[in-house]
Amino acid sequence: MLTHENALYESGYHSIAGVDEAGRGPLAGPVVAAAVILHRDVPIPGVNDSKKLSESRREYLYEEIVQQCVGYAVGIISNEAIDRLNILRASLEAMKLAILRLPIEPDYILIDGLYCPDVHMAMNALPHGDSLSLSIAAASIVAKVTRDRIMRKLDRAYPQYGFVRNKGYPTPEHLATLDKFGPCKIHRRSFGPVTKKLYQLEIPLNNRVSDLH
Repeated sequence: MLTHENALYESGYHSIAGVDEAGRGPLAGPVVAAAVILHRDVPIPGVNDSKKLSESRREYLYEEIVQQCVGYAVGIISNEAIDRLNILRASLEAMKLAILRLPIEPDYILIDGLYCPDVHMAMNALPHGDSLSLSIAAASIVAKVTRDRIMRKLDRAYPQYGFVRNKGYPTPEHLATLDKFGPCKIHRRSFGPVTKKLYQLEIPLNNRVSDLH
């Protein structure tokens, strides 16, 4: 998972940031991106694509990454902004925020996915990058853990939806509670199941979010 980083080091780059996001698929909550610059000579054993790790392992590695990396930052885009921008543009905006918030400017950026955010720096997009690049994998862990912690806090405000368990993803439990209670303030109104419920409730899509629970 250091093939891309090592090639960049050999080309003269010194500070390489990996960037990834978490939360494109959920029906509720924000999308979160992280940018992480790892030390070249300080490996963190066990870092891998966050989707391949247990929640407890991600939490452990998150602490290791933020304590040992050269620098990291996160960008968070709300569900309201997702509805305005669409999820792809919102994800790229979250990535841009994370990059611009890094404590030092990277020489090169490795992005997970097909598209690069609008940042005037040297970068490359890597499909499935969280399985190909250690820097991106580290960012995927930071983004995932950050978002999961946000959703656990939101669960306390909206306990009926089970966000502590489903993190906003369209699980059978979440869909059932959405059908029973309708959308709440953190639901993404432009996402299919939420839009369908709004129509059933005869609530205009462009109504104020505060009109809901």
